[in-house]
This record gives sequence, structure tokens and C-alpha cells, in this order.
Amino acid sequence: MLRQMPEFDTVPKIYLAGPDIFLPSAAAHAQAKCALCAKFGLHGTAPFNPDLDFALPAETLWRKIYADDVTMMRASDAVIANLTPFRGASADAGTLVELGWFLGRGMPVFGYSNNAEPFAARARRQAALDDPVPGLAIEDFGLADNLMIEGSLTLPLFLPSDGVSRGFDSLEVFSRCVEAAARWFMGSAGSPRHR
Repeated sequence: MLRQMPEFDTVPKIYLAGPDIFLPSAAAHAQAKCALCAKFGLHGTAPFNPDLDFALPAETLWRKIYADDVTMMRASDAVIANLTPFRGASADAGTLVELGWFLGRGMPVFGYSNNAEPFAARARRQAALDDPVPGLAIEDFGLADNLMIEGSLTLPLFLPSDGVSRGFDSLEVFSRCVEAAARWFMGSAGSPRHR
């Protein structure tokens, strides 16, 4: 998919979407991802708020989390999404909403997955567990995830280069994705785009 590349005169702010916030070490993981972004000249912002008051009523809490995340997305220039399958055959639903938010605004969308298994194999396994109607078709284009996810990306989906899945919290594939996103922001001439 061809997109017009925006121009930047400051360090691009990258929203780091993904279900990483559910990790037991979410704060340290977010910090490590932001550090990797800085290493490649990008400013990573992770949707992890260590000051969140979990004593708030559930209705207030989830609305605050949503509002905070949207505020961070509005302040960002692009998204790098962790599209590693999460609690199912495909990427995390909330992450996909965030990816679509950036896509809908014509902003750069980058993604990676630590899972090397093709989407169709995962979908077949999941279908055997919980398909609501027997005999539903399985999408099989040889892709790592649903075609709409892969088709939305500015660069191809980053996967383990050796075809071996990594742990959910591995930063190896993320690091390659960040490096490629930084090169994309620099453009073919090797100079930053101006916003």
C-alpha cells in the first residue's frame, strides 16, 4: 500500500501499542521499549500509567485509561503495534483499535509479531476450540495474521527472521521493527522529514 510520507522537524513520537501492559513486569518492559526507540532516534510513548488509581470505580477507571490512551495517540506521529497473538489466534483487539485509529488518520503504522506460526494454522487450532458455527471458512493467504492487519501496515510485518517464535515479551523483533521505522522516518535521502 502506498502512502504519502509525512515530514518531521522534531523527533518522531511513536505510540507503542500492544497488550504488553498485562505483563507482570509491564513498567520495566515499557521502559525498555522506550529506551530502544531512543537508541534509534525515536521517542517512544507506552500506554502504561504507573500512577493510575486502581481504587477508582471500574466505570471511572476504564474510561480514564481510554481517555489517557487517546490523548497519547493524538500526541504521536505513528504507531508500532505488538501484533503477537494474544489470547486467541490473532492480535489483541484493543491494539487493533489503536492500529485502526492511526490508519484512519493516514499516519504511519508499523507492526511486529514474536510468533512465527502462520495465521491459518493458529486459526484452525482456535476454531477447533470455539467456532460458533461448524464449518466456518479459515482465511489462508499464507500470512502471519489477518489480511486486513497486514494490509494496513506501512512496512511489512516484522517476524522472527529465523522462523522460530520468540517469547511474548521478547524485544528482539521489536528492535528490528523500531530500527526499520527510524530508517523510514529518515527517508531515502538519509535526512529527517519535516513536519
